[in-house]
Amino acid sequence: MNILFVGDVVGQNSCRGLTAALPSLKKRFDVDAVIVNGENSADGNGITPHSAELLLSGGVDVITTGNHCYKRPEMSPLFEESSVIIRPANYGADCPGRGYCLLDFGAYSLAVINLIGINYMQAVDNPFLCADKILENIDTKNIIVDFHAEATSEKRAMGYYLAERVSAVLGTHTHVQTADEGIIASHTGYITDVGMTGVAESVLGIEKSVIIARLTTYYPQRHIYAKGSTTLNAVLLNIDNKSGKCCQIKRICELLDSRILS
Repeated sequence: MNILFVGDVVGQNSCRGLTAALPSLKKRFDVDAVIVNGENSADGNGITPHSAELLLSGGVDVITTGNHCYKRPEMSPLFEESSVIIRPANYGADCPGRGYCLLDFGAYSLAVINLIGINYMQAVDNPFLCADKILENIDTKNIIVDFHAEATSEKRAMGYYLAERVSAVLGTHTHVQTADEGIIASHTGYITDVGMTGVAESVLGIEKSVIIARLTTYYPQRHIYAKGSTTLNAVLLNIDNKSGKCCQIKRICELLDSRILS
């Protein structure tokens, strides 16, 4: 089973660029399922029903989120209705939506769990203990965890904590792809951060002049998404669907524009 996991998609133009490239990406990598972190997919931050629909109608199977998932109140009903748009599981039980989902492939299934970190983030339930509870209720060995966290130490600790119990622990949130992909305990694929799918010449997807002005003047600035060539940051996972073992994790970093034209 080949899983394409795409790092934080920033803005609707990046959603369109990604979905335009997905057919060729799926063919090139023989992809069985596409998982995308979409918590920044809407223009102006967060995720909206429109940006979620852009991704799902374009070939995405599961959308994970993070600390911006509830920025747009219009998303709350969709979190309740959809089985494939998930939010961090360690948010309070009264929060709209669910923290994991299950994809049925007939002969096997794939679980996707969304968690959020607690270091330098808002106060939420402990993600490690939350993962333990979820794993007790999942009847598949094929399990992907999107750990949306700030601290690299917390992400690496989660990788080791879940080693041999899940197929992969993939960090998101910082928008900068790390070069530490590997397989822990000969079983669990890991990377500290998958990175960002957004405009390459930007500051984390935002127009660079906006961020520079904020950092030099300390005056609040309205975020404007950058325009230009979009870079895809993702990982490709090859998972043995009988054992749940990650056999290979490949980091992907390339311009989407070149893929669309190929």
